[in-house]
Formats: sequence, C-alpha cells, structure tokens
Amino acid sequence: MKLSFGLSLLFLVGCGGSKQAPIQEVPTARIDPATTAVINGKVTFTGKPPVMPVLDMSANPTCQRLNKKPRHAEEVVVNPNGTLRNTFVWIKAGLPDARWNPPAETAKLDQEGCVYEPHVLGLMLGQTLEISNSDTVNHNIHADSSVNEPWNVTEPPRAEKRMQRFSKQEIMFPVTCGVHPWMRGYLAVVSHPFFAVTGDNGSYSLKGVPPGNYTVEAVHEKYGKKEMQIILGAQESKDVEFHYTAEPIAVR
Repeated sequence: MKLSFGLSLLFLVGCGGSKQAPIQEVPTARIDPATTAVINGKVTFTGKPPVMPVLDMSANPTCQRLNKKPRHAEEVVVNPNGTLRNTFVWIKAGLPDARWNPPAETAKLDQEGCVYEPHVLGLMLGQTLEISNSDTVNHNIHADSSVNEPWNVTEPPRAEKRMQRFSKQEIMFPVTCGVHPWMRGYLAVVSHPFFAVTGDNGSYSLKGVPPGNYTVEAVHEKYGKKEMQIILGAQESKDVEFHYTAEPIAVR
C-alpha cells in the first residue's frame, strides 16, 4: 500500500525567534492496486421472521393511490434465502489515518410512493446527497443526525432535486418526514469507500481494500451491531458472515 503524505509546516516567529512544532496534515490515501483485496459475505437470520405491518397511509389518500399494492414497513426484511436485507456493513477500524476522496457521482435518496427509496443508504464524507421528491404530495425531510448538524427541509411535489453534504462520519441515523409519520429511512456517512448495504440476497462485497488488520461491523436498525476481526492479505479474498437472531436491539 502506498500513501502520499502531505506535510504542512507552520512557523510562527516571536520576539525571541522561537518556532512552533510543525503541524502535520492528514495524508491523502493512495492504494497500490496490485495489492488490494476483497471482503465478501452475507448477513443471515435465524428464528421466526417478524411480520411487518402494512403502512397506514389512510391519513393521506394521495399516498394510498400512489401505491398499487399495500406497502409494508421495512424495519425487518428477511429474504427467501434466510438472509437479512438493509444491513449496513463497513470497515469500522484498521484503515490508515488518511483522507479518502469522495466519488464524483451523487448518492441518491428519493421519496416515492410516500416512502424513502432506498430504505438504507450509505455515502462518503463530502459526497453529494441528491434528494428527490417523485410524488405528487409535499414532503418534509428531516435528517435526525446527532454528530452532523441536523436539518429539516420541505420539498414540494416533484420539486427540483435538493443537494446536501455531510462533514462528519456518522453511522445509521434516521431520516423522517414531518408530514407522513410512517416515513423512515437511514443514512450512514463514512470517511472511506469500504461499505455496503445488503439487498434481496443478503450479500455484500467490499472491493479494493488494502491489506491489513480490520474490524468489520454490521449494523441493522432493529437488531443492532455485530463486529468481526479479520486479517486481510495482499490480493486475498475473504468471506465474512454475520448472523442475527430474532432478538431486537434497536440502533435508535
């Protein structure tokens, strides 16, 4: 792994000509692609899957009409193969102290059918979050963050896309709607690019990881957090599976 280090020296000279110690900036991450490895895995679920209630949208008939079929809450979605959807998986610790540049493409969060799509979304520090309202009703999106500055904005029907950015790492904080109380999703803001959200087969893949010793964490909104320690060699592909049971421990 190759890291380029930028060093910023600040010299403040007083009356006696004394100098302060140099201040070191966080270096920009540089990875040797010939050494990178992959972490693959899935998130499994054992026990009786809870039955998710149908979202009661009767307070807003327009929202009801926007959904041809009843919509169920996505708090727990167990896939047919016994895996868990909407689990956020990321490298929690072990990466070098470096600054990872965010991607140029936007992370997209839509309000469609009076629910948030996707239900769980990960993005990097400094990456632009593009928020859309594809519905014909007003929404009021509230980012209930505690590390980053929370915000609460109104989006009229099919309004122009709104852009937001986050300056601090914060994992799994809720996004709600002040108009429709059933609307709830989660955002995870990460300082590096090694994260994923499980989908309809419960799997994930973290690619381009430099070799090292890592803590990999899975976070689920209802079943909480689980960690695993791994040692990842150069060009190695390692499987890391997480297992949840029907014992809820809510994130928040």
